[in-house]
Amino acid sequence: MIEIIPAILEDSLADIERQLVRVRGAAREIQLDIADGAYVPNRTWPFGNATERAEFELLVSQQEGLPMWEDFDFQVDLMLQNPEAHALRWVSAGATRIILHADSEGVFEAARALSGTRGEQNIFPTEVGIALASDASPDNLEPFRGLYDFVQVMGIEKIGFQGQLFDERAHTLVSQLRAALPDSTIQVDGGVTLRNVRALAQAGANRLVVGSAIFKSDVPKAAIEELLREIE
Repeated sequence: MIEIIPAILEDSLADIERQLVRVRGAAREIQLDIADGAYVPNRTWPFGNATERAEFELLVSQQEGLPMWEDFDFQVDLMLQNPEAHALRWVSAGATRIILHADSEGVFEAARALSGTRGEQNIFPTEVGIALASDASPDNLEPFRGLYDFVQVMGIEKIGFQGQLFDERAHTLVSQLRAALPDSTIQVDGGVTLRNVRALAQAGANRLVVGSAIFKSDVPKAAIEELLREIE
């Protein structure tokens, strides 16, 4: 069973909620793309201003919940230079999966911190994913052995922005990972469209994270259904 996960990359919490409304009922899992302007040039909520940081603090302290949390489970792609300073805070804010980028500074500290909380009440289950660049190899996962639950392959070369062309090296990496990790969950994020979903599923992807192909559609729910039909 291949899962389509809509990816939201927005500058404000209000815009995130607006996009959630557009796919409510068509998807249960949502990915929030979070960028700090350091690891990637782009900057998203909650790294824009003091108001956004205050909104996030309300989530971390659990005084507020993520928008429409009753309808969605949230995985968070932390495109951050120092994810160890933020990963556990996102768990407290309600994320059910945390994605760490293998080449980001502080990634090992973040992965170990998340692993160390396993089994603690009111914190987990939160799964940890390691994101690999499109030009990486399965060997890049070796230092993370025992610290992750799934792998994310970046389907684009310039991460942090939606609407880019798919990098074909990612297709090769998915095939290599499936051969090396036959029982693992492998998801692809970036450049996933109606043109390549079937090939990615055949290469071994379990989950496909889709941004612009869904949210630039006039009817995002119909776009999700079309993607699923193409895979089938």
